[in-house]
Amino acid sequence: MIVIYIILIVYAFAIASLVYGFDKATEPVLEHTIPITRFSIVVPFRNEAENLPLLLDSFSKLNYPRELFEVILVDDDSSDGFVLESTAYRLLKSIRRSASPKKDAILTAIEMAQFEWIVTTDADCEVPENWLAMMDSFLKGNDIEMICGPVAYHTADSFLANFQQADLASLQGATIGSFHLGKGFMCNGANFAYTKTLFSKLNGFGGNEGYPGGDDVFLLQKAMSKFPKQVGYLKSPHSIVHTNASSTWHELFNQRVRWASKAAGYQSKFGQFLGMAVLLGNLGWIAGLVLFAINHTRLALPGFLILKIAIDYLLILKVSRFLKTEVRFYPISAAVYPFFSTAVAVYSVFGKFEWKGRRF
Repeated sequence: MIVIYIILIVYAFAIASLVYGFDKATEPVLEHTIPITRFSIVVPFRNEAENLPLLLDSFSKLNYPRELFEVILVDDDSSDGFVLESTAYRLLKSIRRSASPKKDAILTAIEMAQFEWIVTTDADCEVPENWLAMMDSFLKGNDIEMICGPVAYHTADSFLANFQQADLASLQGATIGSFHLGKGFMCNGANFAYTKTLFSKLNGFGGNEGYPGGDDVFLLQKAMSKFPKQVGYLKSPHSIVHTNASSTWHELFNQRVRWASKAAGYQSKFGQFLGMAVLLGNLGWIAGLVLFAINHTRLALPGFLILKIAIDYLLILKVSRFLKTEVRFYPISAAVYPFFSTAVAVYSVFGKFEWKGRRF
């Protein structure tokens, strides 16, 4: 019993530290100065004919001089008949060279990119009009070579969509909070930028080719290990990239298993600690719930169970306000999440997952 109490207290302390880090993070102002930074936007894709037009439309609305950025689309063996009708964008065929199709696609683009700054996003995203302008403004005030930015889901009314919104808010809270504790270990490739020079210094994706994903997290952790002062987080409402939530529980489970499977390759000690704290916190919550159901005389348990829900809600609420998303169905989500998260963690060790029509 005492072990459960200790686990939940440690968990609460870990999440509270992320809340502190999130509050500590300042929001830079968009300075309306003459843009100078040149960007190569890289979009790896596979069978995204339905989503790409929305992304390309958001690119066309960027408030940034057209001569200062290029868009490189990299086709990873699509079979849905996508045809690029606009000549404003470059279309490349991915050159496969490892067990990671997405890393291969990005590397194909980097080798062909005209500009020093590489900016990655995903085919099912939409970017805000001041996306590049905010990066340019941020770079003028910071001597850095890597930028991580925020990601949110498009709003929807279903419980599944809101469950994912809360989950993503907690991940974004962990991302932003850890950065401003000086322990950044996580980012999202849907809103990620770095220089080709830094990419080369870090030996690119070398050492992590065996993981299907991780084009973002592993590169960030290498940068934080070798050049921490060269990495910055851009906490700005002008930088929020929106993407689609999974449409089914099966699709969501596969996605989260893919994300969790990268944890074994983490270099960050803080990331390893936080991942273990979250896993044990969820297991402790489930164990506490079962014990209280068996024996109602354990009167201290409900307080500890509520403590986890409350501290999670505080982080999610703060992040949701920044992302301008709603927190709905939270009590139900909070009850479901420990079981879902634990299942994902266990399955990621022993099972396989699907991604873009492939099994890994």
